[in-house]
Amino acid sequence: MVFAWPALLATLLVVPLVLLVRWLLLRRRRRYAVTYGSLLLLREVLPAQSHWRRRVPLALFLAAMASAAIATARPHAVMAVPVNRMTIVLAMDVSRSMCATDVEPNRLTVAQDVARAFVDDLPSGTRVALVAFAGTAQLVVPATTDRDTVTSAIDTFVAGRGTAIGSAILRSVDAVAEFNPNVPRSGLPVDTGSRDPSQSPVQPDIVVLLTDGATTQGVNPIVAADQAAARGLRVYTIGFGTENASQLVCSREQLGSDVFRGSFGGPGGFGPDAATGRRILAIDEPTLRTIADMTGGSYYRAQDSAELSNVFTDLPGVIALQEQEIEVGFAFAALGALLASSAVGLSLVWNRTR
Repeated sequence: MVFAWPALLATLLVVPLVLLVRWLLLRRRRRYAVTYGSLLLLREVLPAQSHWRRRVPLALFLAAMASAAIATARPHAVMAVPVNRMTIVLAMDVSRSMCATDVEPNRLTVAQDVARAFVDDLPSGTRVALVAFAGTAQLVVPATTDRDTVTSAIDTFVAGRGTAIGSAILRSVDAVAEFNPNVPRSGLPVDTGSRDPSQSPVQPDIVVLLTDGATTQGVNPIVAADQAAARGLRVYTIGFGTENASQLVCSREQLGSDVFRGSFGGPGGFGPDAATGRRILAIDEPTLRTIADMTGGSYYRAQDSAELSNVFTDLPGVIALQEQEIEVGFAFAALGALLASSAVGLSLVWNRTR
């Protein structure tokens, strides 16, 4: 448990202070007590009352004061949130490299099939948003519980040029912000304090990002991941595809207006870039791992249809109970009020004169 205003825990000192004042008053009363000539007469005058009946109301009142003091410090606790109460943003790479045929019939087709099955198998009530990215990122379907809308949109993916992983993360952040008022939109300042998002994520909502390559344009993925981490959003990254060169062949539907360019010819361009020497269509695993580590998510590698299916099958178990940090001061305040009321009630009942 953490406290937003830990300095106010000093108000707990009121409890021992009350005990000290009570002890001093009792000591003073004993010093100046009237001496009775007969103890038998004194016992007849005073009503019979056990020691515990005198002490229970005091103990309850002190506990109420302690509970109220804790409430003023605004305690926060990390609690598990079921998967059907979160938003899952599915960010899918639809760049031309996803038409690589190293995974038959091609990567994009397999990814579409597995993504549809994943969405269909989620618990009812889970909101799903769909982001597609190539050279830019687009929110295809805002967060919704309508499975048919999401799966139908997955069928309409059209391959494009470029890969903008960072832009996809920021678009996913904005998709969550539409439904979660505690998540500011991307680009807005966020007060992160000293929180370690990989240890104590603030929000239950998550992003699942699938790609087969590396960023070629758009926002730096690490900068985008930092914004997601600052908002307490976990990003689970998936690298899909083999390292074998293969021809890029898109289906008619995946080409859209480029229907006459079903094949892009030759191997899929896994060779080194002339300027940087980097394998331009190789999966950028270091960056994907860093994104997952920064945000408290996980990185997965899948080289074929079976491995990708296993990743998506395992995901609900991994994300089934996300942790959310919530303020629980109201519970301590309510407990304090209940204890104080009980103390007053018992005192009135037990201390009535007969």
